[in-house]
Amino acid sequence: MKVTQVSAFLENRPGRLLYLLNILAEAHVNLVAHNIVDASDFGIIHLIVDRPERALEAIRDAGITCSSTTVLVVTVPDKPGAFVRCVLQPLADAEVNIEYSYTYSTPGSGAASIVLKVDDLDTGERALEAHAE
Repeated sequence: MKVTQVSAFLENRPGRLLYLLNILAEAHVNLVAHNIVDASDFGIIHLIVDRPERALEAIRDAGITCSSTTVLVVTVPDKPGAFVRCVLQPLADAEVNIEYSYTYSTPGSGAASIVLKVDDLDTGERALEAHAE
């Protein structure tokens, strides 16, 4: 459930995401999911990749500021209320705060994966495992 998320800091201008993703492609790093947070002059790109250490190395070698953090990834059924029942309620009951989240899914899989940055990884992971469907 715990995975390493890579975050890169890019100028907010055309072509910068293309440049970043080309760096990953050339490093043979597969992009699983991403989220962009806009902050006027720059953007923070959160990435879930198959090889986070290689991604960090390639991004840094290109002169781009980046970092890593541990996040939780939980898969829930693609059904009404599943996110509430399987993720939000267990975390609220365990008093774990969600700092941010984003989702990704594979069409036709019947499930969605949710990336969660929480304030207490271990408690959050235990709470989610206890309520897994």
